[in-house]
Amino acid sequence: MIVDAWAQHPTLRHMSDPIFDSLRRWSRDAIPTDELPVSTTITMMDEANVDLSLISAWEAPYRTMISNDEVAGFVAEAPDRLRGVASVDLAKPMAAVREIRRCVEELGFVGVRVLPWLWETPPTDRRFYPVYVACCELDVPFCTQIGHTGPLMPSEPGRPIHLDQVAIDFPELKIVGGHIGYPWTEEAIAVATKHENVYIDTSAYTAKRYPPRLVEFMKTNGRHKVLFGTNWPMIPPAKCLADLDALGLDDDTSEAFLSGNALRIYRMGSSLT
Repeated sequence: MIVDAWAQHPTLRHMSDPIFDSLRRWSRDAIPTDELPVSTTITMMDEANVDLSLISAWEAPYRTMISNDEVAGFVAEAPDRLRGVASVDLAKPMAAVREIRRCVEELGFVGVRVLPWLWETPPTDRRFYPVYVACCELDVPFCTQIGHTGPLMPSEPGRPIHLDQVAIDFPELKIVGGHIGYPWTEEAIAVATKHENVYIDTSAYTAKRYPPRLVEFMKTNGRHKVLFGTNWPMIPPAKCLADLDALGLDDDTSEAFLSGNALRIYRMGSSLT
């Protein structure tokens, strides 16, 4: 089984947002003009034998790129293949807490994701703390980006070491840091090693680009700490997995990486049996 722990089914607002303009010089992708059907995401999953994708909302300052209700609608179109991850407006803490509760209890979402670089502030900022409390009370993971940013936004909020203080303040909070933390991958590994409930996912990187130190971590004491992710539609799942065999993971490590860790951390195992 394969679970993609970091993906999104984008709206046209998300795909055309000016914050991503700087990335187009690399991808050379034209700004889309039509909404992407959910079937496109499912087809990309099928091509890579991905069974389940966790798709997230995108809440940014002063705008919603992908709403929680839109995510719920996408999941409803393919309930056996997709799970929802909520996002919230940090500028409205009480509304954010209520929205997290609604998304988990009423919409069946399995996690919460907020991106520090979008807010230009690290995850130690006081505005994040009501979100952490809500995640702890509802027992859902908090997902965030670690590492440098592709868009032309400050990278400092993504330093993995910021999660050290968060994990100290909220030891019961499950934290999943996406995008492997590069160029601070050693820092990410140190924080994940130190704290029982801190994890890393490999989204936005193909298997052949995983840093050797991360691969070593996956094979040793980090076997139950690393989750597979794609950041679809940035990278198709098949491209992310193309060179997986070259990593030399044994069967148990591969199973934990591709699905077992995500199913455990997001408490999804019972819903799939």
